[in-house]
Amino acid sequence: MAKYELKTKVNKASVADFIADVEPPEKRADAKALDKLFRKITGEKPRMWGAAIVGYGTYHYKGRSSEGEWLATGFSPRKANLTLYIMLGFGDYEALLKKLGKYTTGKGCLYIKRLDDIDASVLETLVAKSYADLRKKYPAGKV
Repeated sequence: MAKYELKTKVNKASVADFIADVEPPEKRADAKALDKLFRKITGEKPRMWGAAIVGYGTYHYKGRSSEGEWLATGFSPRKANLTLYIMLGFGDYEALLKKLGKYTTGKGCLYIKRLDDIDASVLETLVAKSYADLRKKYPAGKV
């Protein structure tokens, strides 16, 4: 069976330029705050994945139909929501989510309209715990 290849890949685009171009200004301010938060938690330099995802660190995954490197955590300031990537999902973080504020989730995505809708300290704890848990399961990788 042929392996599926991800279309979204790390690239050399400027994270600073990407964030500077985020509109509207309120979403740009949230993107700057998230960049600061993810840098603090991960200690990683951000890199662009595709055209609109800011990723911090990598890990090597192996699934039934694909294998490769993916961002360990990160975010994307999409038009509808800020999307935060919590790669192991949310099963272990129910207690934190109850205290977070207004959000929705997908399998590994946390969707927030704006940072003012949530408790920033709870978000920091959630991102830190999820990143630490990912690192325990998948040791740091480099792309």
